[in-house]
This record gives sequence, C-alpha cells and structure tokens, in this order.
Amino acid sequence: MSFSLRTLPLVHDWVRQVIQPGEVVIDATVGNGHDTLFLAQLVGSTGRVYGFDIQVEAVERTRLVLAQEGLASRVDLLAQCHSEIETHVSGEIAAAMFNLGYLPNGNKLIITQEKSTLEALQQCLELLRPQGIITIMCYPGHEGGASEASAVEEWARSLEVPQFLVMRMAPHNPRNPAPYLLAIQRNL
Repeated sequence: MSFSLRTLPLVHDWVRQVIQPGEVVIDATVGNGHDTLFLAQLVGSTGRVYGFDIQVEAVERTRLVLAQEGLASRVDLLAQCHSEIETHVSGEIAAAMFNLGYLPNGNKLIITQEKSTLEALQQCLELLRPQGIITIMCYPGHEGGASEASAVEEWARSLEVPQFLVMRMAPHNPRNPAPYLLAIQRNL
C-alpha cells in the first residue's frame, strides 16, 4: 500500500465514506469532470448528481467523461452558476464538492467569485443531511483567489459547534500560496 499526502485521495476517501448508493450529491464546479465522475460512481444507478459550471466548455468536457464511462444518466449537468443550486436541488444531499478558481486548461480570467461561492456554500449547508460533507479546494495563488479563499474561511469559521465540524488541510511549507482543503461535516 502506498501513502500520499496529496489532497485529492484524502478528499475522495472522506467523501466515499459518507455517500451511500441512491443519495443525491452536488459537484458545484464540474471543471474537467473528474469529481463528477467519482460522485456518479458512488451514488449508483438510483442516485443523482447535480453538476454546475458557468462555462459551457466545462459542462461539455464533463459530459464526454460521463458518456465514456456510461454514467451520463446519473447526472444533471447545468451550465449555470453554482449559486443556482436551490433552483434545481431540493431535499437532502449527502455531499457537495467545490474546486474554486478557474477551469484547468481553460480561460484563467473566468474564475469562481466570492459572492456566488458563499451563496452556493450556504445553500449546500442548508440541504446537507446529518453526517454529510462539503469539501472545498481553495486556490489562493491566482488573481482573486486569495480574497475568495479568505471569505470562505471566515464563513466556515462562523459555523456553530457541535452542529458542524470544519477541518482545514494545508501544506505547512509551501513556496507560493498553495491550494488547501476545507471540509465541513454536519454532525446534527
């Protein structure tokens, strides 16, 4: 067995422990579709994934990834801002995943925005079932990323204990502003 301090395997492990087949989950920023595919595999044939992205290019990339794996029927892909979650999702969710910043290999001027991200996070929090999880990859190293990450951290710090547990995982020795993970679990 290999050991890695990389964040993605840890995030996937945490989410895998929470989601049961048949549940509803959200990928708030579908990007290249990797998390959307991961979530579609976890929810099984009776579950549902709602995937959001403001960039049509990201939605199309994700649609191709899902089609190649035969999982497109489990996912509603929406070329809309993640602040529109409450318009499309009702009832409890088991998990929501956010990767803030810009579309990898895409236009670096189109980024997630502090206001809409905070709105989306609050909407997910209100839908989150007990023991459910929200994961947020923050990217402070690009234009606008540091202020968005700071606002998300401030919002997360305000969540009440013991109802919510908030964890932060970050490199302790980065050379530049490094991406880091926030994870929120609803305890009650």
